[in-house]
Amino acid sequence: MGEKKKFKIDKSKIMVSITIFIICFIIVYVMCIQFKTVNKIDVAEIETMRENELREALADWKEQYQDVSKELEYNKTKIAEYESKIESNEEAGELLEEELENAKMLLGLTDVKGEGVIINLSSNSELEVTSQNLLDLVNELNSAGAEAISINDQRIVAMTDIVDVGNFVVINENRIASPYTIKAIGDVTYLQSALNIKKGFLDEYQTNGYTISMKSDNNISINKYDGEMTLDYVK
Repeated sequence: MGEKKKFKIDKSKIMVSITIFIICFIIVYVMCIQFKTVNKIDVAEIETMRENELREALADWKEQYQDVSKELEYNKTKIAEYESKIESNEEAGELLEEELENAKMLLGLTDVKGEGVIINLSSNSELEVTSQNLLDLVNELNSAGAEAISINDQRIVAMTDIVDVGNFVVINENRIASPYTIKAIGDVTYLQSALNIKKGFLDEYQTNGYTISMKSDNNISINKYDGEMTLDYVK
């Protein structure tokens, strides 16, 4: 009887360990996607920046580095928490259930609400908004720490393609057209400052003649991603 009980505990530990591995994989995967979308630094532009502009840019990158460091430390703490609670099936189960919900949220599989910004971007008689314009904006929002993004109610996730097809932009296999409403949930102050910085996204697009505006909102709703998530090349 004693040996049978020991076998059940070991089996439970294996299942918990597998679940922990899955959660850690999802966290790393999402972080890699976020890093992948950050725009490359334009060295030529840096060379022409004034001293005060360089200081502002340095402060922004320093803040982003600190945010990533905090996220890394948070994940280390969570892993340590898993290890300390793995002996208790009940505590581990509750912890894993909570983290699985967080992982689903990061992957865009749940409806979310929170504070953030709403950006309106539309074509005009002289300028057409393209998929590249929207991709640039998504990159800016991701690098500014956005936790959830949608464009015309299409949730943007790691699997999302944003492409031009004729006179339309296709997102998640759905055709959308101007005007575009982009919602981003995250720290309002950070999102606004990142987009409003001199020579930043809003400044550049307004200067070039695009019709664009941004406002903050304390109760933004973003629907979950309703497509299929598949991995075609990972083995």
